[in-house]
Amino acid sequence: MTAPEAESLRARPAPRRRSEWRTQAPVVAVVAAGGAIGAVARYALALALPTAAGGFPWATFWTNVIGCAVIGAFLVLITEGLPAHRLVRPFFGTGVLGGFTTFSTYAVDIQKLVGHGRPGTALAYLAATLCAALTAVWCAATMTRRVLTRRQR
Repeated sequence: MTAPEAESLRARPAPRRRSEWRTQAPVVAVVAAGGAIGAVARYALALALPTAAGGFPWATFWTNVIGCAVIGAFLVLITEGLPAHRLVRPFFGTGVLGGFTTFSTYAVDIQKLVGHGRPGTALAYLAATLCAALTAVWCAATMTRRVLTRRQR
């Protein structure tokens, strides 16, 4: 390293961590609050649709499909339609929907089905959830975009 390069490194001010935290603290807070709301909603759905040992996990299936549909509509709304406060996306998209949908339970459900001697059901669940979730997000985004386009005319 040359002397001018070393001097330029010394002349730089230290990073301002405090101001970074102040800008990020509201985002962290709304993600946490939204995550709590989403997790409670997921738990309520799991209680409403209990799964018998070795049975098809409908609660997790519908949780993920509904969550994907909502995220498809929501992202189109806030990116192409309505102006939104900067904390809406982290609160609802990351927090609520992140807490509501669940990849980990989906994976555990597949493992449990295989463990209960139901590999065919596990494979059907794996494929059905993937296909239904992708279809849900696409359909919701497409329909929301069409509604927004009609309203703008």
